[in-house]
Amino acid sequence: MQFDQVVLAGGGNRCWWQAGFWNALNEAIPQRPTKIVAVSAGAATACLFSARPGDEGAQWGLHYYSKALASVSSNVDWKNLFSSEPLFPHYRLYRAALENILADGFERIQEGPEILIGLAKTPSYLSPKLSVAMGLLAYELEKKFQRPLHPQSGKRLGFSRLFVSSKACADIDELIETILQSSCTPPFTPVMYRDGQAILDGGLIDNVPIDGLTPAIPGEKNQEALVLLTRRYDLPNPFIQELPGLRLTYIQPSQKVPISSWDYSRHDLMPRAYELGKRDAQQAVTNGIFV
Repeated sequence: MQFDQVVLAGGGNRCWWQAGFWNALNEAIPQRPTKIVAVSAGAATACLFSARPGDEGAQWGLHYYSKALASVSSNVDWKNLFSSEPLFPHYRLYRAALENILADGFERIQEGPEILIGLAKTPSYLSPKLSVAMGLLAYELEKKFQRPLHPQSGKRLGFSRLFVSSKACADIDELIETILQSSCTPPFTPVMYRDGQAILDGGLIDNVPIDGLTPAIPGEKNQEALVLLTRRYDLPNPFIQELPGLRLTYIQPSQKVPISSWDYSRHDLMPRAYELGKRDAQQAVTNGIFV
């Protein structure tokens, strides 16, 4: 089976599962999608596919993190509690990781499939700080008590979607800034702005951004889309959803991914998340899911 488009859910460190799945799938059945739609760390993972392709590229990234985070034993820099320095080291570490892992691969990214990076624009009737507080609170409550596959709380509050194409980025710095904006999750990151508009993590609109997919023209064969999640849901695995012009194959991890999204104190779990993804893809291929 060839997938025309791919959707990568957000999930921070859990997105290493997606990298493992994608690389193992491509070893068995090489894929040539024209578009990848992603939010948050899923967007970084999409760029990794082109910038440093295959298992070798992922291992390079994992090795970078093992060195960069070797001295990180806590997710809070308590020494900065009464200083002007940030209490959370994540933004600095994440930016540095993107700069090191992707920097030499900008041309390869631009030659690869289009990557649509989803952002969440804050509503005009709220100040940026209040938007952040309300948006994140509503998102966390909906995720905790309802666990919907496609959340709606952000849209109800007035947050709106903005997609930025990798092809529209002039250089690697603009691309990295866009990924950071799509990953904006205070207090781990500062509030970020794009063209004067406060921006938050694209997952606030939908952490599984199928709204960026392009359906087939009426009368043509449906576009095949692979949707790689990062959480476990009470749903069949895999399961198929038919939409006008689209046939979506959703795949979720076979078990809870063994690392939290923003836990930089347990970088040793990143390779375990990656290997779980590889095993899940190999099992899916063996079971004939992609025939």
